[in-house]
Amino acid sequence: MHIAMRPITTQKVTSSGTSAASAAFGNNIEYVRIAADADCHIEFGVNPTATTSKIFLESKTSECFKVSPGEKVAVIGSVNLYVTELSE
Repeated sequence: MHIAMRPITTQKVTSSGTSAASAAFGNNIEYVRIAADADCHIEFGVNPTATTSKIFLESKTSECFKVSPGEKVAVIGSVNLYVTELSE
């Protein structure tokens, strides 16, 4: 079964070879949808740093991840990462 969620806000995070982090996720945000326009690596946390040994995200795909309010996502690669906060 697929559960649909309401998109709240989308951030664009750009990396040109060094780790770049999003703004902190809002209150009551438990899920985010991540989409990338190029191959990259991502990492979640309060103060995350993405490296090439972290989660791999393939170009032009999207995935949903469970997160906690106040966390961020960091990305590394030559990429634009689109981070959409989701609510039920």
